Amino acid sequence: MIKPIVPPATIGIVGGGQLGRMLAQSAKQMGYTVGVLDPTPDAPAAQVADFQIQSDYADMDALLALAKRSDVLTYEFENVDLAALKHAQTYAALPQGTHLLALTRDRLAEKTFLREQGVPTANFAAVPEAGAVVTAIHTVGVPAILKTTTGGYDGHGQVDVNTSADVAAAQALAAKGPCILEERVAFARELSVMVTRDGHDVVRVFPVVENRHQDHILHTTIAPAPDLPAHVRQQITQLATTIATALNLRGVLGIEMFATATGIVVNELAPRPHNSGHYSIEACNFSQFDAHILSICGLPIPPIQQLTPAVMRNLLGADLTAARAAWPQHPEWHFHDYGKAEIRPQRKLGHLTVCGAAVETLLHQVQLEGEN
Repeated sequence: MIKPIVPPATIGIVGGGQLGRMLAQSAKQMGYTVGVLDPTPDAPAAQVADFQIQSDYADMDALLALAKRSDVLTYEFENVDLAALKHAQTYAALPQGTHLLALTRDRLAEKTFLREQGVPTANFAAVPEAGAVVTAIHTVGVPAILKTTTGGYDGHGQVDVNTSADVAAAQALAAKGPCILEERVAFARELSVMVTRDGHDVVRVFPVVENRHQDHILHTTIAPAPDLPAHVRQQITQLATTIATALNLRGVLGIEMFATATGIVVNELAPRPHNSGHYSIEACNFSQFDAHILSICGLPIPPIQQLTPAVMRNLLGADLTAARAAWPQHPEWHFHDYGKAEIRPQRKLGHLTVCGAAVETLLHQVQLEGEN
């Protein structure tokens, strides 16, 4: 258990993007004061927070300034300076600690941790430098994916390894820094689940959802995942509980996994609210953002219940403009605009959520004009 932190205490959020924005909205509804550290003027989270410290995330003085004005610190993304965060704990509570960040920002450390907990993962091998590529291929086999151990997202920082013709590209990536070679898993669909631990150390697991991607970026989330056998849901809930307990988790954690012909394979962890959990704002008794705030503040969380089936759809780039124009014709939409200043291709700018009983109807409702 941790000592409860109640309003009007100040929550400092490192990062001012859309996840920080939705965390701030949840915290403000509960009565907390919210501060944000972000280098972008009028960042999305700052628009709904009480104050913003406008500075780079690596600015130790700025992070300490946020900590001095806060009772508790949290973060909305992984690439936070660990040394600075550790120092900031002198001034404000950091319930999530730094171990989880260190673990999840390194794919090799993360996969090793999962294996040690008995969690099923794809076969993998460390590739510390270019010369280790061929040995790793012999260990893992093909098809496989070479990924940088740190950095990279939405398909960046990785190379497909299918034949000998791909070895040169793999070696070129490995020459830039340590990598991990992962078996390419043949999967029927991608699933994910959010999990948290409350102030009384009780693990709370959200519904298992199905995720569908376009161009390596999440496009839609179906909640709950349709036609998922009860024993598989139970297995995933147990895996999430095992992981959360082993991590002494505070805040929420996203767990991405594949459903394969031989069972569930966990792919990666996200130590923060996750895109695939946005549906919970409208569809659950407590959203992932509510759960995160309650957890880091040491407060109890009841069992998570999904009140209605839902589909969430990301709005990337020009999707946002199209959705703004179409919104008057779609009263069923829960429309979320993140308030970002610039519309760029493939940039996450907002999302839609629709709720109802029929999944196919919901999937149709989140389509924009001209989409099939």
